[in-house]
Amino acid sequence: MRIMAGPLPPVAVGLFGLGTGYFVWGGSALAGYPKTKSPEFEKAMGQWGIWMPGFCQFFTGVYLFLGLTIFNAFQASPVLYMAALAFTVYGIHWFSMGWRRYVGADPTPDGFMAIAFLWVSILGAFVFLAAHDIPVAIVFILLSLIYAVEIPARLRNPSYSKLVATFQVINGVWLMYLTFAFTADFALGYHLPV
Repeated sequence: MRIMAGPLPPVAVGLFGLGTGYFVWGGSALAGYPKTKSPEFEKAMGQWGIWMPGFCQFFTGVYLFLGLTIFNAFQASPVLYMAALAFTVYGIHWFSMGWRRYVGADPTPDGFMAIAFLWVSILGAFVFLAAHDIPVAIVFILLSLIYAVEIPARLRNPSYSKLVATFQVINGVWLMYLTFAFTADFALGYHLPV
């Protein structure tokens, strides 16, 4: 994400939060551990979903929207509008998924939710590809793959769940790289490819 001169947005917070969520949720599903999912385990997973990918992304999205609209802080980087949209709606989405898991609710509606989030993911890939920001476009391409596979995983065939988890872990690795790259760039002036 190319950030022009001016205030530095907290994008690393949102990237790190989502990456952590993908390692926790995707890693557990991919490893198949624990084999038996106790109510205590589901509550712990729900808390991780609410606080890391949920809160970190929501905070980042709201911060970006406030900076873009009320405070005119990021006008030199209009592509941040897409980032603000994505961080905000994905954060709320994780609040919902984390709460669902915390209370032990049925995950089937997540298949229908995935349809809407597939569209946001495709939109993000389109915007960042059009802006020639390939590293961030990769995040949205991986998100598109996650949601495209989550639709049948939740609505028809749970065997796709391992594929969802695989894409989550791959995206988690990429998100951690971007967290490192953005932070090194903003804090130290490094120019890692982001």
